[in-house]
Amino acid sequence: MLYGIAAATTALLLAALLAALLRVPALRLGLVERRQRQRRVPLSGGLAVVVTTCLVAVAGDRWGIAPLGGDIGVLLVAGGAVAGLGLVADVWRLRARFLVLGTAVAAAFVVPYGDTGAVAGTVAVGWITCVALAFRSLDHADGVAGTVGVVTAFGAAACAAVEVMDGFAVLLSVLAAALTGFLMHNWPPARVALGACGSLFAGFLLAAAAVTVRAGQDAAEGVGVLFALTAVAVADAVLVAVARRLAGRPLPRGGPDHLAHRLRRLGLTPQGATVAIGVAAFCGVLVGTLAHTGWMGAQAVWWVAGGVLAVVLALLRVSVYGPPRARGGGYGPPRARGGARADSRYGAPGARAGRRDPRSGPRPGARPAPVYGPRRQSESDVRAPDSGDRRAGGGESSQVSDFLRVRNG
Repeated sequence: MLYGIAAATTALLLAALLAALLRVPALRLGLVERRQRQRRVPLSGGLAVVVTTCLVAVAGDRWGIAPLGGDIGVLLVAGGAVAGLGLVADVWRLRARFLVLGTAVAAAFVVPYGDTGAVAGTVAVGWITCVALAFRSLDHADGVAGTVGVVTAFGAAACAAVEVMDGFAVLLSVLAAALTGFLMHNWPPARVALGACGSLFAGFLLAAAAVTVRAGQDAAEGVGVLFALTAVAVADAVLVAVARRLAGRPLPRGGPDHLAHRLRRLGLTPQGATVAIGVAAFCGVLVGTLAHTGWMGAQAVWWVAGGVLAVVLALLRVSVYGPPRARGGGYGPPRARGGARADSRYGAPGARAGRRDPRSGPRPGARPAPVYGPRRQSESDVRAPDSGDRRAGGGESSQVSDFLRVRNG
């Protein structure tokens, strides 16, 4: 007990310190992620979480205070390999198929097939892979992945403590503390981010530990408990997959269509969106933990499933993609200040033929425009000066008059 508290405190402080120290080298090396147009967020937080979790856990094992055991040692090695794969993805933008394959191979080494069986073990490999990738998807906004990771780690640690699996309980507590120290720098507006390195590592450890804790028990109830523990990550993944499918967008293509993005569209602040997602994660983890301990019936998991379904259906109605781009044209003609349609370079129907984009170049056979004309004109657009023109030496171009009418409404 005392070692658990000391280990968690050490992990919290060490993760916060490493995240701050690694921030400048990450900026200099270009290891950054653009969260907004003019803000670069270094991806040093993930490396700090990985190093802290592994160091504190291995130190407890070496000093004999909290022996890891063979299962936890294999889990840390596999998690480190997944984190290394994520770091490669952060640096060189690795394709998604390689992340899926590498995470699945690592998951195949940590599933306890003796307790689960071959078929259930294969399903567990797929589930661990999906949860790890879902946690990577949660790193779409400041503070979201860290908050959900902390809540899930504490819930999984409580489940491990009930099963008297002290090694897993300590490891998950250390992970939760490391993520808390990282959140000191990742709370909106974030100064560091997890990146694929930290998010894959956290999701992999949480999913693999939860599978090991539930192994050997009722399979149907275990599916419900595992779902409740990771309900928010599942909701985000399902929401993104369904939305991109309905919009005809490729699944690997990114976009502002995640949970936090849609909550921001509804008017929440960045901090408010993170808190709302954290509360939802806490509710799901609480139900999963109580169902695992037997203090709540397994039927309560259906309430979590219903809540996830309701949230997904409601947030699907939030527009995030905008109007589709027309073939050979833009998204549609914007309006000028006075309410009139802008010029014909946006492909507006009924726009005047004389107004073209200056960057598109002159039309074939067109002669140079007069010096007073603000935009290039074709030969048919130049009007000869009338005798009644007040301005000596030239007449007013139809382009100028049309342009002024658009500007003035």
